[in-house]
Amino acid sequence: MADLPSISLITATYNAAQHLPGLIESVRQQSDRAFEWIVIDGASEDGTLDLIRGAQDVITDYVSEPDFGIFHALNKGIQRATGDYYLVVGADDRLDPLAIANYKQAAASSQADLISAYIYSEKKAIIKPTGGAIWHHGVQAFITTQSVGTLIKRNLHEHYGYYSHYYPTAADALFILKVQQGGGKITTAEFIAGQYNTKGFSYRYKANLLCELFLIQKEFFPKSIQLLLLIYRLIKNYRYL
Repeated sequence: MADLPSISLITATYNAAQHLPGLIESVRQQSDRAFEWIVIDGASEDGTLDLIRGAQDVITDYVSEPDFGIFHALNKGIQRATGDYYLVVGADDRLDPLAIANYKQAAASSQADLISAYIYSEKKAIIKPTGGAIWHHGVQAFITTQSVGTLIKRNLHEHYGYYSHYYPTAADALFILKVQQGGGKITTAEFIAGQYNTKGFSYRYKANLLCELFLIQKEFFPKSIQLLLLIYRLIKNYRYL
């Protein structure tokens, strides 16, 4: 097996004092502590910065300044990162104690560009890639979620660019689809990486997310089919919009 790759954790925060302590504790519990953790804070005013400063045993780099949203913050984190791979973790997410160790083993054995693991929802349901047609299921056909659930090779951004500011809720889907359509090597690792909050940022902006996913999918698949899927999803999710 090849040498184990290095991993950077990247977290974007804004007024996340309610949730961040749980994430910090889950990072402290990692069996493999050889990683860097970069936190990009958007000038929080609720005590988030005090929590970050109090976690310097695991947070290796941070900045607190105004930004233009979560993907602008993640782009800054990627540019500061030094790991071979990076893993996005939201303030309201939690890592399994073996997450870093398992991701390193999966990356070393597969040499993949994207490694997707299983995750728990906040209700402890196990989330796996759906499989099936990408034109129908989108990136969920081959990954679980970007946050917690997908380890990404950092140098992919040199070829595919950074997260687009044109899609404030779904820029990760565009980037991951570019990698897949460009022939990137993607694998599923059969371990649970942690818990992902399905009621987080994307859920709060459900209508925006669905419309952005339509705009992204139609760049790769027939527009007429994607429009029908958008209408169906808007009707299906109308109570959450």
